[in-house]
Amino acid sequence: MIRLKTIVVTTALGLVVLGGCKNTVQKKGKGKFENQTDKEQSANIYGNYVSDGYVNRNEGYDWVAVSIKQAGENKISLSVRSRADKKNPTCTFDAIFFKQNDNLYQTRVDGKEVLLTIQNQSIKLNTKDPADSGVLFFYCSGGASLAGEYTKIDGELDRSQIDKTLFSKFLELQGVAFRISSVQNDSCRMLSIVPLGLELDNSVENIEIDGRVIDAEIEDLNSDGSPEVLIYTCSDGSGSYGDVIAYSVNNKKSMSRIYFEPVAQNTKIKLGYMGHDEFALVERSLVQRFPIYKDGDSNANPTGGMRQIAYELVDGEACRRFVVKQMSEYK
Repeated sequence: MIRLKTIVVTTALGLVVLGGCKNTVQKKGKGKFENQTDKEQSANIYGNYVSDGYVNRNEGYDWVAVSIKQAGENKISLSVRSRADKKNPTCTFDAIFFKQNDNLYQTRVDGKEVLLTIQNQSIKLNTKDPADSGVLFFYCSGGASLAGEYTKIDGELDRSQIDKTLFSKFLELQGVAFRISSVQNDSCRMLSIVPLGLELDNSVENIEIDGRVIDAEIEDLNSDGSPEVLIYTCSDGSGSYGDVIAYSVNNKKSMSRIYFEPVAQNTKIKLGYMGHDEFALVERSLVQRFPIYKDGDSNANPTGGMRQIAYELVDGEACRRFVVKQMSEYK
């Protein structure tokens, strides 16, 4: 019996997040993106937070850490990792949290509201409704929970002990689930896509990737009763070029790779393109947007506005593929 859960990263119904390679935006309403501006966002929240056991880690105590990084003007990326040198990791979790006020961030996990509260040099994770607290146990083992208080430390976590998983997410739709994770193996990064619940073939897909995983989403894009899963990646370096690794489920029996043409190869949309992509699923379409660079623009200062591309999923001769459905530009 497969235990299926869905993690959905949103702040409210109708709000969709662009996962991308630069400070990102939110969608509000139908087909509209709104730039997030919050110049008063304090960097004090960024860094690493640990549970009580971290102080005594050299004596064999288990510990859990929360790492917080900037993900945009008005949001943060939060990763929970734990000790992994002596046993399997206790907790593994990744999500985007959205700022509600100076001391409160929020996300949704399996439809439940999860809160991150800032308390001076510590943070607290819990659910808005105490009755929903069970959702925070799913991402931990041995009866542990993500809920609790974590204290900020200076510097990096103990790399000799911490779980080396770079990204982890569990997605489910229409009775099919995916475990998505990325790890650093020697000199390369590997993405692993593990399907669960397919009737014929649940083979694991392992792909070497250039850069890091930003986010992953699931949706039935062609309304055929079987889902598609999309993983957004971002290359290292100043260009931050984005890519989409996607699979389509075939009648709940197996899955096949979807072709996504890089912008640099698409003459319709590549003019002025220099990376810094953002991606989101919006109303059963894949939406990409990126800044437009004019001649002479520096990488840090594009002046040509933004280009937004909506793709639809279509059946091709060899495989399904994303094709450009609509393109728009705005300042």
